[in-house]
Formats: sequence, C-alpha cells, structure tokens
Amino acid sequence: MDRRRQLGEFLQARRARLRPEDVGLVRHGERRRVPGLRREELALLAGVSSSYYSRLEQGHSLNASSEVLDAIAGALGLDAAERRHLHNLANSPRRQGGGRRPAPERVTPAVRQLVTALADIPVLVLGRRGDVLAWNRTGHALYAGHLDPDSPNRPAARPNMTWLVFSDAHTRELYADWQAKAKDVVGNLRLAAGHNPDDPLLASLIGELTVRSPQFSAMWSDHRVRACDVGVYEMRHPLVGSMTVTQQTLHTEQGQKVVVATAESGSASEHALILLARTAIPTGDNSGVDSVARKSARLTGN
Repeated sequence: MDRRRQLGEFLQARRARLRPEDVGLVRHGERRRVPGLRREELALLAGVSSSYYSRLEQGHSLNASSEVLDAIAGALGLDAAERRHLHNLANSPRRQGGGRRPAPERVTPAVRQLVTALADIPVLVLGRRGDVLAWNRTGHALYAGHLDPDSPNRPAARPNMTWLVFSDAHTRELYADWQAKAKDVVGNLRLAAGHNPDDPLLASLIGELTVRSPQFSAMWSDHRVRACDVGVYEMRHPLVGSMTVTQQTLHTEQGQKVVVATAESGSASEHALILLARTAIPTGDNSGVDSVARKSARLTGN
C-alpha cells in the first residue's frame, strides 16, 4: 500500500469535513469551490506554510516532525486514534524487503491458556488483518457456528472477521445494526493498514473487498478511523435469540487482539450467553458445565 497516497487522501478527507465556521473563520459570502477548508486555511490554523502543507497532502513530503503532525492534527480536530493513524502514515519506518510476506502469526501458549480457561465466555484471538487465530468453543458458537471449529488451526483456512462481516450472510444477520458494526470493523482496519503499510496480504484483503463489496468500498473511501476496543452490539443469534453484548479487546505483546464478549450481569442477555455456552460444550465434556449451570440457576431462580 502506498502510504504517501494514504496520507494525502486521509488529510483531504478530514479537511473536507471542516467548515470555516467550525474553526472560527469568517465567511464573507464568497462562493467556495471546495466543501470544506482550503489548504491554505488549514495550514494557517496549523501554523505551517501553505506550500509545505500542500506537499504533505500531495504525498511529496514525508517524515514530518511530531510537532508539525500534532499541529495539523489539532487543526483538523483529530481524536487519539486518528492522531495515531496520522503519525503512522507520515512517519512509518522504512522496512527492509518491502512487499515480503510477514512472518506467520502464532498464538502464544499463554494466550491459548487464557482462551481455554474462559471456556464459558466467548473469546477469539485476531491477527493484524483480522484473521481468527484461535477461539474457544463458546466464541466459535457465538460468531461463526456455521464454520469448521478447527479452521483457525489451519492458516490457509482461517476465517477473516472483516471478510465475514461484509461477505457472509450469517455474520450480517448476527448484528441488528449491521452498519454500525461494519463501520467499526473498517475503522479498525484503517488503523491496521496505517500500522502495517507493507503487508501484502492486508493490501490484498482490502483490494478484494473493495472490488467485491460496494458497501466496503464506500466505507473505506470515507477514511474514518476507529479504535473500537469496546463496542456494544445487539446480536440476533439463531440459537439463543437477541442479546446485547459488549465486545472488549485486549492487546497482546505480539500485536494480536483478544476479543472477549460479555453481557450485563443478571440480564437476559447474560442468560442467553450462558445457554449458548452450554450448547457449545460437547456431550460428555463436563469442563465448565458446573459453573455455567450454577450461574444459569441463579438467573432463573432454580
């Protein structure tokens, strides 16, 4: 992926969303040819020269100082995630052998132990591209019960959560507000693209989704960035019905994401997750059954 082009498009998209009155500039009734701020207006707000900002937006100048980037971020009103994305695009370190396939992603024994220990709580581990590297039985049942539960163990067959959200009918039906979930997924993918600009597999995923899904293409061209470490979604599961689930993301030292799904204590949604966990435990396997049964009994009053 061309980070110069990404940088320019990101700056242009953010500048176009700002109106002069949003930043205290007076309009004197003149007709404007651009919907947002002009380049020279943004440069003035950031305290940099118009020519320098133009070069930056056109991709002719990289490795800007942190001070300049922070000034531009402040002028654009970027949040923490967008600011980090701007720095990644503008100052991404040079890599040797650009375009090579990155090293295969593996789940450490410690993370795998965590996933297994949380047997009755839906958990999955995502790689830098959103590939499912591991999940426990309940995580598989919640997100992708229609897929082979062993697929994360085969690198060539690993499901990709972004792909599923946009291209899999089962996953689309899981989310009552699919648009909100899709925007969160694309926003996270934007962050990943800025952090891993030389990942050819990530570039291939984005390219294929852009061609196959008009909805992804429209959201991707919007250049929105979201760090969705906590998201609350209404899910409509074919086995246990509707439930409100909080998806929380923990980050590992290897740059992987451990996604944990929970529900409000004592709620019908928590009861639905407990029932789902029970269905995910194979017959004859009592690991975790006792704790699930006790919690279910507390909720039902039995």
